[in-house]
Amino acid sequence: MKKKLLAGIMAGIMALSLAACGSGSSSAPAAEEKQDAAGAATEAAAADDAGADTAAAADITTIADGVLTVGTSPDFAPYEFYYIDESGNPQLAGFDIALAQRIADNLGLELKVVPMDFDGILMELQNGNIDLGISGFSPSPERAETFDFSDLYYMGGQSFVIRVADKDKYTDYAAFDGLPVGAQTGSIQMGLAEENTPNANIIGLPKVTDLINELLSGKLEGAFIETAVAEQYIKNYPDLMIAWEVPYDTEGSAIALKKGNDGLREAVNGVIKEVLADGSMDEYIATAQDQASDEGNVYEGMLDENGEVQESADEAATEAAAE
Repeated sequence: MKKKLLAGIMAGIMALSLAACGSGSSSAPAAEEKQDAAGAATEAAAADDAGADTAAAADITTIADGVLTVGTSPDFAPYEFYYIDESGNPQLAGFDIALAQRIADNLGLELKVVPMDFDGILMELQNGNIDLGISGFSPSPERAETFDFSDLYYMGGQSFVIRVADKDKYTDYAAFDGLPVGAQTGSIQMGLAEENTPNANIIGLPKVTDLINELLSGKLEGAFIETAVAEQYIKNYPDLMIAWEVPYDTEGSAIALKKGNDGLREAVNGVIKEVLADGSMDEYIATAQDQASDEGNVYEGMLDENGEVQESADEAATEAAAE
């Protein structure tokens, strides 16, 4: 879909209109003439600005006409997750989803969000099946070799999470030699695990919820998790804590795009600049954090084939035992 911004004001028409006004009466007051001239100058400047915007704007191409297709992994609260509404229906929520909607709205496109596992998003982007990958992506130099990224829209950090009961037991990375440490498959955190705990038994899991469950059950001794996400889980699971922050050079989140789609990238950057300037991003984050804290109405993970929340293994076992 090609979409162009068109300038709607013609400076020549304004000049002709001004000439007509001037010939109507030679006795018009000088102040009125100055006011007309000032108005014409203002409108002419607006026309120049519109023309500049038109010249600067590139064509925006999406894989489906009139639609912005976004891939996300809904297990990353407060970035993206499912919030159960008053009717009991799971609805995609999170500040990434709010930002995606704002981008689609500003570009006059319908938003289509495709939930998938985190490590599949970049593959689907490279294969041309989605327009944007929005899932708290860190624009690392390695990823930037294959994909383009927007400007940063959120500054985050990285954390190492353990159980509160083990806070005196684990005081540095060396304590995890030979022990199971987790990170999300395909994530920046996996690289951090390999860098900081090379002698641990590093386990990659597809969802952050899996990491949390394994930590709580004792199958993992620690896990590398993005700080905002870790903080949200700790609110809901007080048995967990951030042991320490993990240094990382490329802090912050950006939107991933297929290389070469410069028009869409520039348009996305324009929206990011706007939401950061007008305070909308702060509102999106506050709303997402509030919803994510409502543990009873939050679901993180993929829905089943009927679009319903999938039961966890523990819930299924409990129900089976009760029958």
